[in-house]
Amino acid sequence: MSTKILAVDTATENCSVALLMGDEVISRCEYAPREHTTKILPMVDTVLAEAGIKLNQLDALAYGQGPGSFTGVRIGIGIAQGLAFGADLPMVGVSTLAAMAQGTYRVHQADNVLSAIDARMGEIYWGQYKRKTDGDWQIIGVEQVIVPDVLVESVQTESGIWLTAGTAWEVYADTLAKLPFEMQQGSVLYPDSQDMVHLAKFAFARGESVSAEVASPVYLRDTVTWKKLPGRE
Repeated sequence: MSTKILAVDTATENCSVALLMGDEVISRCEYAPREHTTKILPMVDTVLAEAGIKLNQLDALAYGQGPGSFTGVRIGIGIAQGLAFGADLPMVGVSTLAAMAQGTYRVHQADNVLSAIDARMGEIYWGQYKRKTDGDWQIIGVEQVIVPDVLVESVQTESGIWLTAGTAWEVYADTLAKLPFEMQQGSVLYPDSQDMVHLAKFAFARGESVSAEVASPVYLRDTVTWKKLPGRE
């Protein structure tokens, strides 16, 4: 039986929903800053209706766990938890940075991707990814929030051509151009749920799903706290 996973993401300016059914993906994506709460659930309804299935027929619900906008990440996980609770579904968190790597492969067939999102406050969210032979992704180092100048001084050189993804490349163009990579500009600026379902499929197969009660966001900034659901430690 084919795996059926629904993904929702509101962690950045993008608002997206995608449904994986075997090898088929049905998706909706819209650039909609400050409109996530009004758009995401209608997108869910549309995708499920197009597929002709109900929420409780899914195997898992994936969500964009961040990093990204503090408010956007909270909205996305809150909506995802509500859907998962109602249908008694396990949840799979997916990195927005890794999703942009997969998106860059989908658009440009790139196997090496440098994901960087503008994190405000003079910092960026950073992740460096290599595509594995099975289609999953390996992170080089760790995802982090970092000052661009510090990243330039500390990152390790890697061979090959690396495509860029994310909003930070325009905001910090002069500084990030000093990174010790052979870089080409990619066109992916935001994560998209159609790429998240691809990553969620691998995570779900590895047994990395969790119950809705313990699903949590990733902010990367240690100073940010998450208001936990009742009963959580």
